[in-house]
This record gives sequence, C-alpha cells and structure tokens, in this order.
Amino acid sequence: MNLRSHAGLGLLAAALASAALAPTASADAPVVVPLQGLEPVLPMDAPTLATGVPTPIPGAPTGFHEGTGALPDLTLPRLPLASTLSETDIAAPLPEVLRGSEPGTAELSSPRSEMQAVTPGATVGNALHAPQGDPLGLPGLGVPEVGLLTPALNGALDPQLGLAP
Repeated sequence: MNLRSHAGLGLLAAALASAALAPTASADAPVVVPLQGLEPVLPMDAPTLATGVPTPIPGAPTGFHEGTGALPDLTLPRLPLASTLSETDIAAPLPEVLRGSEPGTAELSSPRSEMQAVTPGATVGNALHAPQGDPLGLPGLGVPEVGLLTPALNGALDPQLGLAP
C-alpha cells in the first residue's frame, strides 16, 4: 500500500468513529415543536415548546447465570438502556388579568438529566429433575417455575416553574 491508501483508510476510520459517536451528540440538538395551530382554539397566544429528542443507547444484556440443571435459569435477559433527557423549556403567555397591565409568561423548564432503564426479563426454571432410582435412569419431569423480572427506571428530574414579566 502506498501513502495515499494509508491516508484514505485513516480518513475512513475517523469517519466511522465519528458516526459511532453521532447518536449521543444528536440528543443535544434542540427541537422546537410548532404549536401555532392551537391559536384558533386557545383564548391566548400559543405556548412555545423547545426540547430535545432522547436517543436510548442499549447496553449488554444482564443476568445470564447458570442454573442448577442442564439449562440456564434465565431465558429472557434484561437489557439496560441509557439516555440523556435534553433541556426542555415551555413558555405560555398568560392572559391579561387587569386592563392596561402587561401580561406575563408562565415558564416551565427542566435541565438535562441522565436516565437509566432496564427492560423486563423472564425466568423459566428447569423442568428436568435428577434421575430417580428406576431401572432406566431417565430424569424426572416436573412443572417449571416461571417468573418475570420487573423493568426499572432510574434518574432525577428537577423541573422549575416560574413567572416572567
């Protein structure tokens, strides 16, 4: 390979690496939701909503472990998901309460926050039991024990509500 080929491969590797990081960077782009279509039915100006689109990033399945029998106890593993909720701002103009006064604005904002979630899982116990003392030496059959693993969501939200003139 010549020097040009090496440079081309280096640029390709850099482009692939930046594409792999793109989902986490795209969550920071603000999205303004158009609510002007509500103005004909609202007795005031339409509120404004600016937020971001969270991009869930899956992790490796968790909870694999060996059971006491020939089959593992866990048949449907739990899948962790991590995401960042973007900063959200909602501003709604307040109606004029007193004649000649300036109407204010009600604002609700929520800062960026990290969220972690885990999908549900399922366990099925082994239906085969140790062989009994019969002449054939076959394992015994039993009723499998079935269980569900609950989903979980962890994170902290800190919304703030205020009035602005």
